[in-house]
Amino acid sequence: MKKILVSIASLSLAIWLVACSATSESTSTDAVIAVTVPKISVQLWSVKDQVKADIDGTLEQLAKMGFQGVEFANEFGPYKNDPKALKAKLTSLGLQGSGAHVSFEQLNEQNFSDTVSFYKALDVTSLIIPWDERAWSVEDIDAIVGDLNALSEKLAAHGMQVGYHNHQHEFDDYRKSTFWDYMAINTKSNVIMQQDVGWTTYAGKDPAEYVYRYPGRTLTTHYKVKLPEGTEGKLPIIGKDTIDWTALIKANMEAGGTKWIVVEQEEYPNGMTPLEAVEASMQGLQSYLND
Repeated sequence: MKKILVSIASLSLAIWLVACSATSESTSTDAVIAVTVPKISVQLWSVKDQVKADIDGTLEQLAKMGFQGVEFANEFGPYKNDPKALKAKLTSLGLQGSGAHVSFEQLNEQNFSDTVSFYKALDVTSLIIPWDERAWSVEDIDAIVGDLNALSEKLAAHGMQVGYHNHQHEFDDYRKSTFWDYMAINTKSNVIMQQDVGWTTYAGKDPAEYVYRYPGRTLTTHYKVKLPEGTEGKLPIIGKDTIDWTALIKANMEAGGTKWIVVEQEEYPNGMTPLEAVEASMQGLQSYLND
């Protein structure tokens, strides 16, 4: 990360010097790229069975691995109706709620108030839709765009943001681009475009390029490996795969506005348990961050 920070600092200085040199012709102030140093979270779907069996013990193990936060996936064990107690548990372990995956149903008129109250008690401000087949439907893409825009306004009143999380289908061709591009262009700037970089690479796209393409929209990013078909000699573990993590981290920090890197593990190679695979990916990520 030291090399990445030096590179970003040099870029920021260059942009600042250009902005200063232009002030004689304009009284407006050009925006300077806001460099971020993201915190590290883990998507609890990665260890969903462990969370169901023993959420406290699982959180304790994740905290020991060095995670600073967790992203919720609708499983809360005994805390289902007691978010304040769950928040206290997180705080005792030095963890934060980096966000949550929720459905459109959880944010409909009937459930909106309860959902917002629950996550407010956890100090969670990013509510991400993890899946909706309308997102790659020619007939329905405009409907989901409209729903995301409406929710962005509604949640803003509560200091919260809505977002959308991709799989591979969102990168199918659409209008000389992709459904993902169409969604990013037509949703409001405060709608989080949460890239799952595993699925992005699986779809044959460059995740870092997509961070740069829509600056400030990648407030949280899923760092997951989904090996492209036909890949040999690699593992679905960060650092043992095909992704250029250095380039991606740099993009997140200098252009994404990224607050949280969220490790996600959906495959457990070589007989690893879910927790062992998560730890291996965390160690792989840390090797890049410590470089």
